[in-house]
Amino acid sequence: MSNRTTSRVLAAVTALLTLGAGAACSTSAGGADPQRVDVVAAFYPLQFLAERIGGDAVRVTNLAKPGAEPHDLELNPSQVGQVSEAELIVYLKGFQPAVDDAVAQNGGDRAFDVTSVQPLLDATAGGHNHEGDEGHAEEGNGGKDPHVWLDPTRLAGIGDQLAQRLGKADPDRAADYTARAAALRADLTALDGEFKHGLATCQRREIVTSHAAFGYLADRYQLEQVGITGLSPDVEPSPQRLAQVIEEAKEHHATTIFFETLVSPKVAETIAGQVGAKTAVLDPIEGLAAGSNGDYLSVMRTNLRTLQTALGCS
Repeated sequence: MSNRTTSRVLAAVTALLTLGAGAACSTSAGGADPQRVDVVAAFYPLQFLAERIGGDAVRVTNLAKPGAEPHDLELNPSQVGQVSEAELIVYLKGFQPAVDDAVAQNGGDRAFDVTSVQPLLDATAGGHNHEGDEGHAEEGNGGKDPHVWLDPTRLAGIGDQLAQRLGKADPDRAADYTARAAALRADLTALDGEFKHGLATCQRREIVTSHAAFGYLADRYQLEQVGITGLSPDVEPSPQRLAQVIEEAKEHHATTIFFETLVSPKVAETIAGQVGAKTAVLDPIEGLAAGSNGDYLSVMRTNLRTLQTALGCS
């Protein structure tokens, strides 16, 4: 079989896989839409950006399904086909190895890595760095914290650059993308102001979290993060680490131990029992819960109210 024939066969298989994905899942791009830009987003916050900035000019497919933890996403053949066919792929290099691999093989110049806009903080930023902490360098970005979207100002900067990339893919509507990015920036600036004001005067500034996902939020709003585990949410903390966190929680008179929507609360509940504290959800917004009617802005505002209660803010 000649190279040309092989290429044609591969292209036909990819096209069939992509069409099959469209039939199987109503949220899939399902192949090129001549009226809209086909965008693949690696996980929820990037989907939120693409939908807000793209409006009705884009068709967005989120590779991570609602209710699923996106760190350890595995791609099926139809999703690899979606990456191959997309006109723009929005991802965060180092966060999801399977997506990185698919982009390396099929992304070409259609890939937009958001870390190229916002360099990542070290995993320990916004909190303690304990000798022996598990998980600080588990993800593929060398000990960097990928949760950049938890700082609304950084997310706005990514949105501005995404509008430019959409404008290059679709020059006729470039001005529309820029205008929608400006409107989103205004929303995110307002959200940032609510956090600054709402967390300005609090009895405590330490947040004890089930995994160290909140470094950007802590860095932006002068909080101190105490992560029970490091970056990866599915790493079990050692007994020594648990004892260390319990002592710190007592030292800081923590009234609340935070866990996440997509991760088991068992470890947080164990520590809360030892400290005499409550547990509450603090959502890193890696993905929406299945059936959720919220969006990034509403979940962030819920997080703010939760923090104000837990930290005794006036």
